[in-house]
Amino acid sequence: MQATDIGVRTPAAARALTRSDYKTLGLAALGGALEFYDFIIFVFFAPAIGQLFFPATIPDWLRQLQTFGIFAAGYLARPLGGIVMAHFGDLLGRKRMFTLSVLLMALPTLAMGCLPTFASIGVLAPVLLLALRVLQGAAVGGEVPGAWVFVSEHVPRRHIGYACGTLTAGLTFGILLGSLIAAAVNHHYTPSDIAAYAWRIPFLIGGLFGMFSVYLRQWLHETPVFAEMKARKSLADEIPLKAVLRDHGRAVIISMLLTWMLSAAIVVVILMTPPLLQKQFHLDATTSLLANCLATLFLTVGCVSAGALADRFGARRVLAIGGMALAIAYYVLFRQIAVDTSMLMPLYALCGLLVGTIGAVPYVMVNAFPPVVRFSGISFSYNVAYAVFGGLTPIVVALLMKSAPLAPTYYVATICVLGAITTLFFKDTHREQ
Repeated sequence: MQATDIGVRTPAAARALTRSDYKTLGLAALGGALEFYDFIIFVFFAPAIGQLFFPATIPDWLRQLQTFGIFAAGYLARPLGGIVMAHFGDLLGRKRMFTLSVLLMALPTLAMGCLPTFASIGVLAPVLLLALRVLQGAAVGGEVPGAWVFVSEHVPRRHIGYACGTLTAGLTFGILLGSLIAAAVNHHYTPSDIAAYAWRIPFLIGGLFGMFSVYLRQWLHETPVFAEMKARKSLADEIPLKAVLRDHGRAVIISMLLTWMLSAAIVVVILMTPPLLQKQFHLDATTSLLANCLATLFLTVGCVSAGALADRFGARRVLAIGGMALAIAYYVLFRQIAVDTSMLMPLYALCGLLVGTIGAVPYVMVNAFPPVVRFSGISFSYNVAYAVFGGLTPIVVALLMKSAPLAPTYYVATICVLGAITTLFFKDTHREQ
């Protein structure tokens, strides 16, 4: 079986998207948005959580370190959770794991909103918080690769880029949703109210939304590709990950390098830039966060656009051109804001749109692995790379900034160039669709 085969499809592979396809994309993207919201809402209330779940006697820096350590534990749990869920996704079905992942996210999020604090149960409070965070990490580790596989195996081959881009847009919209709800809570409640009870509201909302998403996913059907493999009894006859590492090393390396580009764009341009702008250019928090919301909104548009363009022109051109354009735009943003902050909104929005180039990354990964091990191949490559590169990026950028104030732009540019070079080593399949 060729690595570029999406599955044995009928002549309907060339058909247009149907109402059923759009329903599948909509439900998958909505569930992904809610799950990503559940995963990242923690960081918006980290200060309040640190005050409530650790002893008041410890220094602030240690409390902050422990709080973000628990946040980081979610990222460290992603590879293991993703690998386990992908294993069963390749053997038992995509839909089962796709539904399980959102359930495993919704329940811990709901539990976090009800969790007793350190004042009530002592050291057990942070231990339980850590355990719930690990479950969240395991869930999102299965959700992202599983969602890409699920939607790509439902639509015609010539629309795989659009499907993956739409799903990725849903995930990024979850980040925007989290920031908007966090802003609303901080606007409507005083700091004392937030510390007393209001910090729980976003977690309770997320948990309830997650359970609703579990219900919605019951309306989804198993992918035609998996159903056909099951009918033909052509499922993996060994551990899928073993086959991935033995037979698809090139695809794993390419997927990891492109995930590095994806993580650099998201972590630096979207997540790190607001505090960087506040620190370097003395912008107020409200202005920088508003600009970030605008950039994230444009990011969702960019993801859909990049996926659709990958269908038409191939992922190689989209990733190479989009990546280089992002490197230039992000550099211009920092240089321009240093002399004139009035251009913050349009320039950051442009950067967000170009970060959307990452919407073409799952298109490459879906085509890189054959259906029998696709879930495991994408999950291993994406989650391991994101845990390593996503985790190290803030540290590397912070260290580089000691000697180079424009280090964030240099880092993004370097990884974008690496991504452009990586595109030379995979086969574009858009002409075959």
